[in-house]
Parts: sequence; C-alpha cells; structure tokens
Amino acid sequence: MHIILYVMPKKLPVLLPSVQRSLETLGENIRLARLRRDLSAEMIAERAGISRQTLSALENGSGSVSMATWIQVLFVLGLEKDLEAVARDDELGRALQDAKLPSRRRARKSPKKDES
Repeated sequence: MHIILYVMPKKLPVLLPSVQRSLETLGENIRLARLRRDLSAEMIAERAGISRQTLSALENGSGSVSMATWIQVLFVLGLEKDLEAVARDDELGRALQDAKLPSRRRARKSPKKDES
C-alpha cells in the first residue's frame, strides 16, 4: 500500500509594484553590505542558517522570503539596529492619532447661590 501526500504550494501574496521595488532595493542594499564586508554568500547563508538559494532570493527581493529570514541576515551583517528606525518617526500616524483625540472641554460652571 502506498500513501501519496499532496502538499499544497505556498500561496504568495500579490505584491504592489511599489512594494516589490522596495523589496528589491532592500535586497540590493543587503547584497552591497555583504560585499562591503567581503563576505561570501555561502558564509552569510551558513551563519544565518539558511540555504544559499534563500539568500539569493532575499538579495533579489523575493516576496517569498520570511521576515524572520530577512532579520536573521541583517543580524549576521550587524545591521539589526537599523530595524529600530522603522516607524520611529511616524508623522502620518501621529497626525491621524492627534486628529482623533478629543479636545479638552471645560466643566460647566456651577450656578452661584445667592448669599443673602
């Protein structure tokens, strides 16, 4: 008796063109950081615990690479601190938040009682 397992292919999100360009730019920046450090792709992949093919996909801006893998590679390159800058100065978010804040209202003055 043979059991055949069918594995569903992983569904990838459809990326907006601007998101795809951002991933490609980030991947290229990571590749340049690796080259500036004179580190081979094999060495980075080994240190990050990923395959050479996954590193290649990451450096090419593939949307199939997990966020954890991106962060692991940044850590191996010593660039994980750059993540702290993400959304730090969120001007749009702060403006939207401020627009929702209720304005302070003064309590009504209580009527004065006649002192007779």
